[in-house]
Amino acid sequence: MLNQEQQVKRVNKQIQEESPKPEAETLEQVMDPLAEVLNRAQSAYATYVEAQKEVARAYRERERELEKTYKEAERQANNACEEVIEQALVARQKAEQDAEQAYMKAREKAMEVYQETLRQALRVRSEATEQAWKVCKQSGGKAWAIFQGDKH
Repeated sequence: MLNQEQQVKRVNKQIQEESPKPEAETLEQVMDPLAEVLNRAQSAYATYVEAQKEVARAYRERERELEKTYKEAERQANNACEEVIEQALVARQKAEQDAEQAYMKAREKAMEVYQETLRQALRVRSEATEQAWKVCKQSGGKAWAIFQGDKH
């Protein structure tokens, strides 16, 4: 951008050096249109530079807005993730509690079955023992009676 300004000045200087040195009055008449063109060129260049600055400001503002939007999206994603993790934790705790309750019920049921089976086994053993004792007593009594000579 400075190069363009320098080029304009250099061209201006060349024009002044190369042009024949007319009289002062003629020189002023020639210089007025050139000065006007030069002023317009400088004004256009200043406008161009200002427009470039505005474009740069707009880009920086857009970058800030995009970063702000990104940060907001990131925050929302983090919040959503934390909510899902919390829900998963609650679900896991509920499942563990349900499993613990199911285990306790199964354990109680197993204990009931064990107790009932034990009662039946003890009853059967007692009945079998009684029966065996009766048979033993009867057989022993018969054997004693036979031994003593009783013949009933």
